[in-house]
Amino acid sequence: MWDSYDESMTLRLLDEANYDAEMESKVLPALDACMTEGWMDPATVDWNGDALPKLDEPGRLHYCCYDAAKFDALREDGASGVFRGAIVISHGFTEFARKYSEMAWYFLLAGYSVCILEHRGHGHSVHDVDNPSLVWIDDWRRYVSDLAAFADSVAREYACDKPLHLYCHSMGGGIGAAVLERYPALFDKAVLSAPMIAPVVGMPTWLARIATGMLCGLGFGKSRVFGHTDFSTDLDLSEHEGASEARVRWFHQQRCDDVSCQTNAATFEWAYQALALSRAILKPDMCGAIETPMLLFQAGRDIWVLNGPQDDFVERVREGGGSIEKVRYGQSLHEIFSMPNEVLGPYLDKIFDFLAAPDASL
Repeated sequence: MWDSYDESMTLRLLDEANYDAEMESKVLPALDACMTEGWMDPATVDWNGDALPKLDEPGRLHYCCYDAAKFDALREDGASGVFRGAIVISHGFTEFARKYSEMAWYFLLAGYSVCILEHRGHGHSVHDVDNPSLVWIDDWRRYVSDLAAFADSVAREYACDKPLHLYCHSMGGGIGAAVLERYPALFDKAVLSAPMIAPVVGMPTWLARIATGMLCGLGFGKSRVFGHTDFSTDLDLSEHEGASEARVRWFHQQRCDDVSCQTNAATFEWAYQALALSRAILKPDMCGAIETPMLLFQAGRDIWVLNGPQDDFVERVREGGGSIEKVRYGQSLHEIFSMPNEVLGPYLDKIFDFLAAPDASL
């Protein structure tokens, strides 16, 4: 499939049997050589120009950008040497920029600059609660407005008049879907990987909305939701059965090494806002507002987000005249990019073929 994308380019996946060594000796040094870290002020208004709620400590948002030209100067084996634009990565719940090092490496090899914003309350961005394990947000619109502002200012410069694409996972996919609905001209193409169109909450979403809303109203908005725990350095591989053990262990080690990356539990306000985001995304008129061609990946063994609402989203986008393709990996866990090479390879093939295809063929 890669030949149809670029005859000069071949993709060699990292060797799972030698994963840590390849990351440490090859991938991370190359990423460091082409990376710029930065900080941006949070958005203060939404897409309609309406003010977002004021925060006691607005803080700043952290991002990492990887420049394709600087990467090409390293002359890494397998690099395409052809600049194709920039990709914004919108990460998932409790994630952080460094977790996407391997994905950034593949995007850079393919000729794309990569820009990763750490969402509010994640990574090195401002954290609004004292416990580093907890994730809190006061208004889902803040996630959406922050990502759009980042893409339109920082990432747009890295695209250099070439296409600006979006790659998003889980919570970042829910945020991404809302951005595509409310900023329809922002991205040229979008890849939604196991997007959080609706989270798994263990009860009907309408009931969860009422319950979390009541608890927030009673002052428990910054309290941990039932069943979630603080971060532990102990890794339970039984929770990742079928994934690449090498990738899972490496992801976990990054969290152990940096307390800023140890987010692990939702607060009631985060849960309430996640459900509100879901409701907003699935409105038929908003699904119909999307103009960006999309590729949506669905994981059949997903325990974090619901497959059904993803199907509803796809159907409503199509009914609204939008372009969206769904690819289902029936045996994949939620983090498709954490799966073994036999899954990751076709997954990446599909992504790069989609990004390279002319719009008329979508």
